[in-house]
Amino acid sequence: MTTDDPGRLPASGAPAGTLDSSAPDGGQNRDIIGALGSIPSAETGRTPSRRKRLRMLLAVLGPGLIVMGGGNDAGGVQVYLQMGQNYGMGLLWVLVLLFPILYVNQEMVIRLGAVSGVGHARLIFARFGRFWGTFSVIDLLIINAATVMADFLGLSLALGYFGVPDYIAVPASVVLLSLAIAGGTFRIWERFMVFLVVVNLAALPMAFLVNPSAATTAAGFVPNLPGGVNSTLLLIIIAIVGTTVEPWQLFFQQSSIVDKRITPRWIRYARIDLGAGILIELAAALALLVATAFGLGHTDAFGNFDTIGSTAHALDRYVGHGIGALVALATLDGSLIGANLVGLTTSYTLGDVFPSMRHSLHWKPRQAPLFYGSYAVLLAGCAALVLTAGDAMGTFIDYIEALNGVLLPSAVVFLLLLANDKAVLGPWVNTARQNAVAGLIVWAVTTFSLAPVVTTFYPDITTHQILLGIAGCSILGVLTAAVLWWRRPRPSAEHRPAGVDRRQRREQLAERRAAWRTPPLDTLKRPEMSPGRRVGLLTLRGYLVFSVAVLVIRLVQLVSG
Repeated sequence: MTTDDPGRLPASGAPAGTLDSSAPDGGQNRDIIGALGSIPSAETGRTPSRRKRLRMLLAVLGPGLIVMGGGNDAGGVQVYLQMGQNYGMGLLWVLVLLFPILYVNQEMVIRLGAVSGVGHARLIFARFGRFWGTFSVIDLLIINAATVMADFLGLSLALGYFGVPDYIAVPASVVLLSLAIAGGTFRIWERFMVFLVVVNLAALPMAFLVNPSAATTAAGFVPNLPGGVNSTLLLIIIAIVGTTVEPWQLFFQQSSIVDKRITPRWIRYARIDLGAGILIELAAALALLVATAFGLGHTDAFGNFDTIGSTAHALDRYVGHGIGALVALATLDGSLIGANLVGLTTSYTLGDVFPSMRHSLHWKPRQAPLFYGSYAVLLAGCAALVLTAGDAMGTFIDYIEALNGVLLPSAVVFLLLLANDKAVLGPWVNTARQNAVAGLIVWAVTTFSLAPVVTTFYPDITTHQILLGIAGCSILGVLTAAVLWWRRPRPSAEHRPAGVDRRQRREQLAERRAAWRTPPLDTLKRPEMSPGRRVGLLTLRGYLVFSVAVLVIRLVQLVSG
């Protein structure tokens, strides 16, 4: 190890002190240094002092807040505004149902990052091989580039509202985002991002400026399809899924957990961090939805969403009170967070794929030129494309978010498989209850992502037929779940010895978890790929390729009229 090496990851499922050179900076044997505090590496996390627990929570806070703040980027703002302007509060139920999904997915990521000490892409390559790892990474890199372009378009629209021309707004944003990580310290970057997340709360007042109706809002919690089933409505539902639960979030939060040096002893604090981030994202999304649903609900603008900029000006015209400026500020803030996080996700992922590449915000740019260079190249390239394409890219934002929704099942399937990998997580693997919830999520997201495919090839399909199809998929899902539950492995006598009650089992599980760390990945035997699992993954891959092609067809149809 060289003298400027920040260290390597303490591994361990077995011998304590084993090192895994695949860690980005190996910093998990060092202090946690966060935006709101720090924790010495010798701290055990076991203390009766409330004040000390609060101090440790503040030090851990960051990855969950930040990754959820990135959910309200340009794509998110556009989709939430479009939901309210075109459908009122009718689709609120879709938004609400997605937030428990967020917690379940991202909580699995927290455990994977804290216990294994390596990034998500690194685990996929190590446990599933280069073939499946390459597919996952290619999917991610393509959608990441498209998402960054959408965020730069959002930055352009937001600053354009304040009179800043594109040729100044976009390059200035690239410079600002580059400076945010150029300091070579995790703390400086995290403080900047937490500040942006707090600014995101500035969107909340707009919900009170439009005199919302409690009864109408409550009615939005009841599932319904405003105006009946059509391809446009189903596309916006998939876009809601894609902008709220995005594949890059899985990869980013795991890398951020590792880079922040969070170990299993801090998982309970990381879960609180995640819950707080979800609440902030929900509050900001709801404010945007309410602003257009009630601010434009009885105007000529209702049902005629065009762009974020036109909606901001319409709110100024019909509501006033500076509400258009709040929409522009929310777009600017969320797009800065989103572009930064998606760019970093790309750099972290490349570092996972090429372990010799240093990939950590604890390194200085001169020490990790490929990490910082790939980030800069992605942002500069996407910014150039946005400046070249101009407003024509506005058509693509909904499709980018829909593409996120279509690719999500693949990402969640690999996440679920990793969360059940005992060689990696040991006693931290999913419980049967967690698997049931996660399986339901995979099935529901896949079913919804199938909808645009059906309506593209069968444009005259009726609401009744769609509901029958959803019911059929639900029945098939329940039957599949019943079979999997029946075939689940039963607890052995070792895990449920006679004479040991539930409280004692929980204590024993806590002890096993405290002692467990993932062994170096290159020492683990790769799990065998059963014929059934291989067929399932290949079928999912074929379905995703087909669905992406259908989305492209829909986009071409829209552009060509």
